[in-house]
Amino acid sequence: MKPDDAGVREPGAEPVVPRTADGRAWNATKPRILDAAESLFMVHGYEATSLRAITAAAEVNLAAVHYHFGSKEELFQSVLARRLDPMNRARLSLLTALEAEAAPKPLSCERVLTAFLTPALALARDPERGGKDFLRLLGRAYADPAPFIRHFLSAQYGVTIARFKAAFARALPQLPARELSWRLHFIMGALSYTLAGTDALKLIAELNPHETANDEVLLRRLAPFLLAGLTAPLPAPDAIARPAARAPTRASRRRTVARSDLR
Repeated sequence: MKPDDAGVREPGAEPVVPRTADGRAWNATKPRILDAAESLFMVHGYEATSLRAITAAAEVNLAAVHYHFGSKEELFQSVLARRLDPMNRARLSLLTALEAEAAPKPLSCERVLTAFLTPALALARDPERGGKDFLRLLGRAYADPAPFIRHFLSAQYGVTIARFKAAFARALPQLPARELSWRLHFIMGALSYTLAGTDALKLIAELNPHETANDEVLLRRLAPFLLAGLTAPLPAPDAIARPAARAPTRASRRRTVARSDLR
């Protein structure tokens, strides 16, 4: 039963709650689908997760998924948007507040990075908002080659990306725009790899078994590394323009000797 099938109730009567065939409230179906999809996408990735698996985990039929979301792509986008929208609003809000505190000077690179990572740390601590599982999914999404995922992230969060890129540019005026773009690209790659995999968690457990192995620890360890990469000196122009000379291989040495013998 759909919400608009509930009918008109008489004045003073209790509101009619639309329900599914098994008696569950219809408006509870959508978050149940999102929860199941988030969990499965996090474990298996987008391509390897079927709608059949999601409907089985959410205990709904396929029609409910199509009614609420339309397609698997739109469901994946809704899973991301449910957590990312509030996190990016928090990022922009914190960035604005920190910039106001620093005015009229530009915000330091470290503080810009703080505005970017702090909401992610808050999310990692909060299972009600997806917690570390959603950060894993987000890492997989950034690393996923599916064109629609990259297009969605770029289009949906273009304003957030542009605000932070501008803040980093003011904090690092010595960097040409092209160099800054490369460094931000590398930062997102490091962040995605760290969040998407379990290798770093295993490393933490091996090096310090008493340290809590979670994404909050990972992000705190990653921040100084990202900051160092952003603030590193510019590479020498000739180091970029000219590839390093390779040492001659054994095969190339043999060819050189053979050519000299023919002379």
